[in-house]
Amino acid sequence: MARKRYDDDVPQEHHERWLISYADLITLLFAFFVVMYAISIVNEGKYQVLSDALGDAFGGRGAATQVNTNVEPVLPLSHIINRKRNEAARREQERMGVMARELSATLLPLVKSGQVRVTQNARGVSVEINASVLFEQGEAALDPEAREVLGAVAGLLRDDTHRIEVEGHTDDVPIASPVYPSNWELSTARASSVVRLFIDNGLPPARLSAIGFADTRPVAPNTDVAGQTRNRRVAVTILAALPETGGNILP
Repeated sequence: MARKRYDDDVPQEHHERWLISYADLITLLFAFFVVMYAISIVNEGKYQVLSDALGDAFGGRGAATQVNTNVEPVLPLSHIINRKRNEAARREQERMGVMARELSATLLPLVKSGQVRVTQNARGVSVEINASVLFEQGEAALDPEAREVLGAVAGLLRDDTHRIEVEGHTDDVPIASPVYPSNWELSTARASSVVRLFIDNGLPPARLSAIGFADTRPVAPNTDVAGQTRNRRVAVTILAALPETGGNILP
């Protein structure tokens, strides 16, 4: 009788089982390094790689999270300040334009006759009035007609907040009188008369200033009567507000 072999009943050892754990470890390490690589540079492509790799590694493909890269770049503070300043200057010029049109409409008869000129520039709005509309020759007292004209101007400016400069100008013909020894005194006195009328019509004195330039700033040659007449004038300038700087213009 054959001898029974007991080794047939002994379970066989599987020395290759460690390969399964090793394969799992390699898979996890692969997924880890894919994650580290993907987050090193953040963009849509890297997130897609991450999603695909994780899906393959763990037996499925998940939906990738989309990252919004359409983010407005951050501008330097100086650019923001300049943009705010430019916007403020543009709005101020628009306000000055409205004021110039209102003054032109109010003084339309004198504008059409050439005795008043309304202009706008970067400095503000200027209303240039011929001296013959306001004063007798060689005098600084306002005529009744002048008070009516300037009263209409004051009515438009009363509720405004801009500063106002009033300039007196003469021609180059010297004046010598007991009251006005030279054109300097005459031009300054005429500017002051206009300022006093504005104050009487409700404009705050702090917004007003009077300046006399005599014959130093002609707008036409003094070689003929027409040029001299043009140079004898009073200019009322509504000064444009300068944009604030630095943090004052930031919200």
